[in-house]
Amino acid sequence: MVRQFKLGNIMVDVVLKDIKNVHLSVHPPTGRVRISAPMRMNLDTIRVFAISKLGWIKQQQKNLKEQDRETPREYLDRESHYVWGKRYLLKISERDQAPFVELKHNRILLQARPGTDEKRRKDIMEGWYREQLKNAVPPLIAKWEPLLGIKVKRFFVQRMKTKWGSCNHSAGHIRLNTELAKKPPECLEYIVVHEMAHLQEPTHNDRFRALMDRFMPKWQFYLEQLNRLPVSHEDWAY
Repeated sequence: MVRQFKLGNIMVDVVLKDIKNVHLSVHPPTGRVRISAPMRMNLDTIRVFAISKLGWIKQQQKNLKEQDRETPREYLDRESHYVWGKRYLLKISERDQAPFVELKHNRILLQARPGTDEKRRKDIMEGWYREQLKNAVPPLIAKWEPLLGIKVKRFFVQRMKTKWGSCNHSAGHIRLNTELAKKPPECLEYIVVHEMAHLQEPTHNDRFRALMDRFMPKWQFYLEQLNRLPVSHEDWAY
């Protein structure tokens, strides 16, 4: 059940769940605010919590409003696409062979069968991005597990519409957005460390920030860098 209250002109959605801690999030593209809270908490207590975070909420909404968005991709020749933060021009090759994607100098080659439509070209590209991320993540987890003293039992890669990553604290799992394959490698590493740190501390409290400050002192720089980069053009679901 979703409840709502307003802080000035900001509408806050509240979802009561069988959880231990309060989770606050601000969702693109409009900056909609959502609080997930333990079922035992009353609305007045949640409102006081939201008021204490009002400055942070407004800053996140400002960041989302100012963030650039890509124009819709049509998967045509000489269209710009990004891989690990670098810009490539798309080259379409039609052959009656199995489809594949390959980087060649400043171009990204997409081979597809003759007559392949835009949706299928998009699916081929997204599958390729997913594989890039699946290959890049294990070495990062292996690097950071002994440093953080945390074991990641499993990781998942998927298209996520409202966040760069997430974790399941009790199961020891992390999830990563396939869009990270388009961003600079240091941004991916920051998100991996961020989610791994959440396996030790599930909330964004002082302990979590202390963990990030200790192990990745430039984490806020990487976060700002990620927030400045264009995000995909789509209707982001809440």
